Order: sequence, then structure tokens, then C-alpha cells
Amino acid sequence: MLRTIDLRGKELRPAQLRRVLPRGGTDVAAVVDKVAPMVHRVRHEGAAAALDYGERFDGVRPNHLRVPQAELDKAVAGLDPQVRRAIEASIARVRKVHLEQKPATRTTELAPGATVTEVFRPIERVGLYVPGGKAVYPSSVIMNAVPAQAAGAESLVVASPPQKEFGGLPHPTVLAVCQMLGVDEVWAIGGGQAIALMAYGDDDAALAPVDMITGPGNIFVTAAKRLVRGVVGTDAEAGPTEIAIIADDTANPVFVAYDLISQAEHDPMAASVLITASESLAQRVNAEVEARYSATAHADRAAAALGGEQSGIVLVDSPDVAIAVANAYAAEHLEIHTAEPGAVARQIKHAGAIFVGDFAPVPLGDYAAGSNHVLPTSGTARFSAGLSTHTFMRPVNLIEYDRAALEEIAPHVITFAEAEGLPAHGEAIRARFEEY
Repeated sequence: MLRTIDLRGKELRPAQLRRVLPRGGTDVAAVVDKVAPMVHRVRHEGAAAALDYGERFDGVRPNHLRVPQAELDKAVAGLDPQVRRAIEASIARVRKVHLEQKPATRTTELAPGATVTEVFRPIERVGLYVPGGKAVYPSSVIMNAVPAQAAGAESLVVASPPQKEFGGLPHPTVLAVCQMLGVDEVWAIGGGQAIALMAYGDDDAALAPVDMITGPGNIFVTAAKRLVRGVVGTDAEAGPTEIAIIADDTANPVFVAYDLISQAEHDPMAASVLITASESLAQRVNAEVEARYSATAHADRAAAALGGEQSGIVLVDSPDVAIAVANAYAAEHLEIHTAEPGAVARQIKHAGAIFVGDFAPVPLGDYAAGSNHVLPTSGTARFSAGLSTHTFMRPVNLIEYDRAALEEIAPHVITFAEAEGLPAHGEAIRARFEEY
């Protein structure tokens, strides 16, 4: 089922490791030119153009682009009580974590009368994209909306594709979670056209543009985000989801197999990677995967992902090499199943989120660990982070100097300005101490 990549006895530098490790990914640049005309048209024609594209791609044209409040109320009323309790538990845990992430104001005194204070301002209006497609993702509403609310965003809009089977509305569970979170502006629009409409808005349709767009989506959504970046802020470009697992002889092969399968059921392009120095564990895990994947409701999807070039078992010489390989791979989700998982976790430099030990599997993080499940993919965890309260905040410096404090540093500022050939900068300082 899972192919084996044997790195034992090989000395690979980081660049070489990146080339030989299993990686699928998508080429966003290849579809940018296809998406650009759509973004251009929505920019100039607004909601009407977005609805045209939605009708073409989703096969339905909603009666109302903005979902009526009555439909949000109806969705909550129709929610299964057990599902509602699960959603409430997730919201409570995610909210607690993200409220405590909010950074504090900090003042640095450089001299008497000279201070720089860093304050944090929330993004005012945020657009949150919630995909449809192969599954329903109410958890994405929670993971995007809660940190924006914790940051203090003044208004939120959720865009999610209209569904034929629900009369042109987004999935009712998505609507229910929006209502439970107090997000009353929900647009029944999906794909790249949703991203463009959130970025540019439509005054005639009373759809205000946003300042930032976050949330996962397919390659066309990602391409649209790339095209509007700079007009609005965006989160990291999301590729297919991925899990890597570092495991040794102490690992439970059934746990490892199920965790690999759980990620594979997301998408045929999902990546499931085991990194181990134990050939016997590798064989046992592969046998368990083969025996168990067909039991999932999405067996065909899981089989495609597990058998794809993006998935595999990486055999290494030692636990230290396993850590080096994991750092080179920079997984979206990294699980650690070793004798001392905490010690291994402290050596991981690059991962979107790290799940430590047998009882912290990735599915926990998808819903109710309290952490965020919107994480960097395709190796971008080397330089980017998952969604958090910080995503929706901007640090701003307040610079306060009195006369004495400025006079003390003035000669250095004037000298620096003259060295850069900008004498007016120096004159702006002198003017405060000389009569003109």
C-alpha cells in the first residue's frame, strides 16, 4: 500500500532531502491565468458576475447571495443535539486558547522621556472562506472565526458555496455554526469568485469589501487569493493536507495506521508519511494500513492518497536522522510516537502543529484540542505559521519623546541623515532647537 523510501546509509543534505521526500502538492501558478479573468470580471461587475460563475461551477444560483437571518435561525433549530454539544465543546476550547494568545501592550523606555510602545490593533473586517466539495467543514468556521473574534475584529463575513441539495444555501451545519458564533453575514458563494467578491465588494448589492481573507480551499481558491493579495491580506496558500509521523519500536502500529488513514480520507492528494528507523514497525504499520483502510466510508479516496507519490514510509538509520528528516519535510501535522515523545518534540524546528504521544492524534486537533487546524502545508512550515489570534492583529509602534530626550539623540540622527544624503531630515531635527 505505502511505498518505501529507504534513506539508510545515505548522507543527504537538506536540499537533497527536500527532493527525495514524498511530496505531492499543486502548481498554483498553472491556474492563475485561468482564474485572473474571473477575478477581473468580479472586480468590475460585482455580485452579478460572481453569481454567474457560481451558477456555472456549482450548478445553482441562490435566491439571496446574503443568507437571510431566518435561514441561520432555522439551521440552528434543526441541528442534532449531540452535534450541537460537540460544536459547543469545540468552540469553548478553541476560544479559550485563542483568547490567551492575545499579545499584551509593551512599553520600552530608551531614556528618560523616550519610549516606544507596541500596541496591537485588530484587522477591522475579515472574510472567512469555508469550502464545500468532498465534505462539510463546520470546523473551518470555528477555526477561522474564533481567532478573528478573539483579536477583536469588528465584522466578519463567511463565504461558502451554495448547495443544490439545500436550495442554493450553504450546508446547514455551516450556517448553524455561523449563527452560534454570532456571525450573521454569510454569503452563498464559493470558489475563486467568492475570494474576488470579498476582496472588492459590491456597493450596489450592499456587500462591503474585507481587509483580510483566510480559510482553506481548492487550487482555484488559492490562485484567487494570490491574485488579490495586496488588495487585501491573506493567510498562507493551502495545498493538500498532510501528516508525518515519527515512530520507533515502542509505537502502536494500529494507532499509527489509523492516523495515516484518517488524513488520507480528506482528499486523493492528501499526504500520509511515516518516518522511522524501525523496519519491523514499518512492515507492521503497512500491514495494518492495508487491512484497515477499506473500512472507511471514503476507501477509494484513501487508497488513492495512500498509494500516491505524496505518501510513503521513510526508513532512516537512527532516531536523530528521523528528526532531521521531519525538519526537512516540515509537515502540516507532525505526530510523535516514540519512547520519549516530549524530548523529540523539543527538537522539532519545522512543523505546523506537533502532536505529542499516543493520545494526541491529529483528529483531536481538527476539532477540539483547542489549537487551530488551519496550518501551513507543502513544506511552508519552515517559514510560516498556522492561523491564530496573531493572524488578525497588527503591531503598531507609538513613539513618544519629550524635548530633552530628542535633544540627547539629535546629533546622531543629524549625522546619520547627512551620511545618507538626506539633509532635510537633519533640518527637521534642528528646527526644534533653533530660532528661525
